[in-house]
Amino acid sequence: MRHRLTDAAYAGGWSVVRHLPEGVADRSFRTLADQAWRRRGRGVAQLERNLARVVPDATSDELRELSREGMRSYLRYWREVFRLSDLTRQQIVDGFTLDGQDLLAETLASGRGVVVPLPHSGNWDLAGAWFTLTHARLTTVAERLQPESLFERFLAFRRSLGMEVLPLTGGEGPYGTLLDRLRGGGLVALLGDRDLTRAGVPVTFFGEPTRMPAGPAALALASGAALLPATLWFDGRMSRGRIHPEVRPPGTGTKAERVAAMTQSVADVFAREIAVHPHDWHMLQRLWVADLDPARTARWDEAGS
Repeated sequence: MRHRLTDAAYAGGWSVVRHLPEGVADRSFRTLADQAWRRRGRGVAQLERNLARVVPDATSDELRELSREGMRSYLRYWREVFRLSDLTRQQIVDGFTLDGQDLLAETLASGRGVVVPLPHSGNWDLAGAWFTLTHARLTTVAERLQPESLFERFLAFRRSLGMEVLPLTGGEGPYGTLLDRLRGGGLVALLGDRDLTRAGVPVTFFGEPTRMPAGPAALALASGAALLPATLWFDGRMSRGRIHPEVRPPGTGTKAERVAAMTQSVADVFAREIAVHPHDWHMLQRLWVADLDPARTARWDEAGS
């Protein structure tokens, strides 16, 4: 029943919000964000704990205000997602600006593949549609959601924007296909700021230990593709992003050591940019090891021993 209700809620969002006048939709989602913020549920409380690491000198009042802006930004993302498939090609192109896109274009034009790791910031769906329209068809990975009908809805949505979307689990997995795309000079974009599993790479993020996905660095290393981190944020009514300089692999070390070093460099880029636009970082989940169940981290230690 809960899964059916979840799918119905998202279906309602796509069918209703997309037909509202923009000003009405904007005010409605801002109101929803403020209501969620005032209730201070688990997601909002975790967002504040996460933002406290990003802005350690913030007072409690400043942190509360920052979390309110964070919820407004998060609900803005969803409002834009629900309306994105109805935008024209020109509206998508005009609605997003990318600093450093010359580096991306030049790398792709050379025939070399590009891996773009992204944090959960701004509107990554709009960015993906923009990349596909202006540079190259983008391949990405989607985490399997429950219920299956909701997962299929998100797959269809992102594919309608021109992206190639591979399921994270099921079948043979996406790694081989991603490697093929990169070796063929393609563009792969992956969310890269959270992987709290044994497979995650230990990194230091805002001075504390956490884990981030190995995939972006491992794919770049295996394929010879360029690892170009990107960051996203909102700027008034516009969405903006930045492509950062290539993260190059160290000249020495084992494969695991090189992947770890590259992932740490990506984490450093994310931290620097999130600190500039903290309210646009939509991390309402546990991220740092200190916030996890000690039994879970103990299992990591056992697996690594």
